[in-house]
Amino acid sequence: MGVLDNTKGLILAMLSSLFIGTSFILKKKGLKRAAAAGTRAGTGSYTYLLEPLWWAGMITMIVGEIANFVAYMFAPAVLVTPLGALSIIVSAVLAHFMLKERLRQMGILGCLSCIVGSIVIVIHAPQEHTPSSVLEIWTLATEPAFLIYEAVTLSMVLVLIIYFEPHYGQTNILVYLGICSLMGSLTVMSIKAIGTAIKLTLEGISQAAYPQTWFFLSVAVICVITQLNYLNKALDTFNAAIVSPIYYVMFTTLTIIASAIMFKDWSGQDMNSIISEICGFITVLSGTIILHVTREEEPTTLPGIVQGTIIWYDGDPAKGLEDAHYITLHSPDFFQ
Repeated sequence: MGVLDNTKGLILAMLSSLFIGTSFILKKKGLKRAAAAGTRAGTGSYTYLLEPLWWAGMITMIVGEIANFVAYMFAPAVLVTPLGALSIIVSAVLAHFMLKERLRQMGILGCLSCIVGSIVIVIHAPQEHTPSSVLEIWTLATEPAFLIYEAVTLSMVLVLIIYFEPHYGQTNILVYLGICSLMGSLTVMSIKAIGTAIKLTLEGISQAAYPQTWFFLSVAVICVITQLNYLNKALDTFNAAIVSPIYYVMFTTLTIIASAIMFKDWSGQDMNSIISEICGFITVLSGTIILHVTREEEPTTLPGIVQGTIIWYDGDPAKGLEDAHYITLHSPDFFQ
């Protein structure tokens, strides 16, 4: 039964990655169009809510998240979460064609590394142990080790929101994505609990009477809303080719740590399997890093220049304006 459940979780996780990877690109294009007509989301505007493309991306992401949610009902987080690397590949390839964010040859190597690492993780993933009730999950969530993780996570989120976001949010991508990833690890733990409750209820063991079920649902809703808010800001402020891999690395790492602490995913596995999973995960991380460092930077637009003209440098900050390259853009669709 465990092998069959893992297979279901694997298929759903792959479908989820396809939808989520596509959603990044659709939302990015929607944010760009909204920015051309009004204030950018990165500065606090919500004009993107009027943009159909953004909603298309949002719906696609919801479908992907639902598939991901159901995947957690059948397979452990150690298997489902790393497979999110496939969404990085989808996002990078679509960004190459739709956003003109070039995927270089080393970027293709990064995609292959993600695939190889994911295969290794799938082969050595532990079998899922389904808790007998939400009360069992509540016991796991209130153990001292996970309570410490929760306290540290929420403290870091508050510090990032209160202090770092106003000062560094527009210049340091780790601020927005740090908030998303930290909250995301708690989201997955809550979703895992909700998924288990639904699965048990469908099997005839109702979990609706337990207040813990509704508590986990409330936590998941709050975390998801927070994630979406700051992910929109990150996508609007930074290149999509940067946001996707960094978000994946941070989110996956924190989720695996949280799951290992709360659900003890690796208990019962031999050391060879655990080491293989870690090596597979490192391979996936290496692939995302390669995608990040080989990305093509977007030209930097300087304030105060004539509309339709873009100035950028060859990478030497010591050069003055006389050494800059100028291009006058005649297409009105350039900024769309």
